Amino acid sequence: MKKNHIYWVLSLLLLATSSCNDYLDINTNPNSATVVSAPLVLPQAIVGSASLSVSYNNYGGHFGGYLANAGGFSAFGNLLNYNITPIDYNGLWVNTYDNLEDYKYVITQTEGLDEQSYYNAVAKIMTALNFQRLVDAFGDVPYSEALGGNGNRTPKYDSAPVIYQDLVNQLDNAIAIINNAKSPIALNSSSDPMFGGNMTSWKQFANTLKLRMLIRVSGVSSLSSFVTTKFAALDRTLGFITTDAIVNPGYVKQDGKQNPLWNSWGYTVAGALSNSSRIPTQFIYGFYKGQKLTDNGRGAVIFKNFSAGTTPVNQLGNEVNAPTIITNYPTWYTGTYSSASSISNSLGILKGPSMGQPIMLAAESYFLQAEAQLKGFLTGDVTTSFNQGITQSFTYLYKDVTNVVSSTKNVATDVAAYKTDNAGSYLVNINLATTNAQRLEAIITQKYIAVNMINSDEGWNEFRRTGYPVTNPAGNGYTNIASNKSNSTRADKMITRVLYPSSEQSYNAANYRPINQFADLIFWDPN
Repeated sequence: MKKNHIYWVLSLLLLATSSCNDYLDINTNPNSATVVSAPLVLPQAIVGSASLSVSYNNYGGHFGGYLANAGGFSAFGNLLNYNITPIDYNGLWVNTYDNLEDYKYVITQTEGLDEQSYYNAVAKIMTALNFQRLVDAFGDVPYSEALGGNGNRTPKYDSAPVIYQDLVNQLDNAIAIINNAKSPIALNSSSDPMFGGNMTSWKQFANTLKLRMLIRVSGVSSLSSFVTTKFAALDRTLGFITTDAIVNPGYVKQDGKQNPLWNSWGYTVAGALSNSSRIPTQFIYGFYKGQKLTDNGRGAVIFKNFSAGTTPVNQLGNEVNAPTIITNYPTWYTGTYSSASSISNSLGILKGPSMGQPIMLAAESYFLQAEAQLKGFLTGDVTTSFNQGITQSFTYLYKDVTNVVSSTKNVATDVAAYKTDNAGSYLVNINLATTNAQRLEAIITQKYIAVNMINSDEGWNEFRRTGYPVTNPAGNGYTNIASNKSNSTRADKMITRVLYPSSEQSYNAANYRPINQFADLIFWDPN
């Protein structure tokens, strides 16, 4: 990827570290022609957003209680004690704005052109997704003056609540553009690697993004009127996504073309382990192996050696006798490694190099609906939506690289077993909950489990917003979500956010803000 500062030039191609750098190639040589048709830019931008999903998953995994240090590695200092620096998450900021530049280009080139209405609307939906990610990670960010290229290299930081409100409005606008298009050029699997040109799915995805944002700010008193108004106007007939939103432009086991999650946490094209310094936390593992809940179905397809009980797990910060990975295996891959050239496809999180990349799971959609129903924003039955969220989580994990549920798995049977194995827990059987607080805890805890190492940033966001799943700072690794070397003075011993990046210190110093990662909160965080 070009590493020029995000406000210097209009970037036409996002090549994040693990992106597919040969897909839908566009000329980005500054000495060559830079006029490219929007229909060519959009699909590679969507693929770029898929790669960004992995970056946000990694960030959320580290701070949200999913990832711990494996034995035999040092130099984890900043991560273990949460004394992070502005350089640590610079790439998250720069690459997201780079991707946003691509969508801005598409929007500019297609604005007001009926035949390209679908391209315009999709770019606006994906822009909303990216800015939501930025706000949830950094808070106030450049928005109204961002993406101006050389026209404004030092954009102001807009208020995060104002950005959120405008993003919801922009999603409304995108849905209206799709609905009002007269003779639009249809999208297809080449121009739309997420929904293959299904515009109903795009509208439902936009509706689900709105639902996510409105739920996230539903506890912010200054936005209560906005939330109530927008929920009242929400298109309930349109509904929300019922299947996973997955990007797959044709990932294959080839240099630069593997699925980005597989490339980051599975194996390289040469068959080497992509990462051997990270293993699951005891905190997340305890939701599968009986320390908190029992989940034999999902646990067996997620964690290597789960059935044998020898999966390497650790508490972040523990460097004394910390377990190492299983030789030749990332912990989240349950297939078979025979040799560097013989690695089988599997189920679970790491399915294989040709798997699609999830942007949002249907499980999250149903858990969002359950919370909205619990709070009276949507009609419908909380228990039904909650149970559907669990079912959809099993369904995704039981799918193979072709996105089809394996013939060796029975989702309904294993969900029933999950309910039985946890018969006394309201975290699994929500009908046992006696208060709305317990019902909300069940919803968020199941969402936290569902996004494990897929969209971990959403689990991290929801933990900060709700305080669920419950953590005990005085407990052991299975009950304490924080690093045991945390320098946080907070009661939960956690970090609250990442810092503004070093690139902003260098190039936008007038607007750069020093931040305390233990005291400064994202606006929707009440804790």
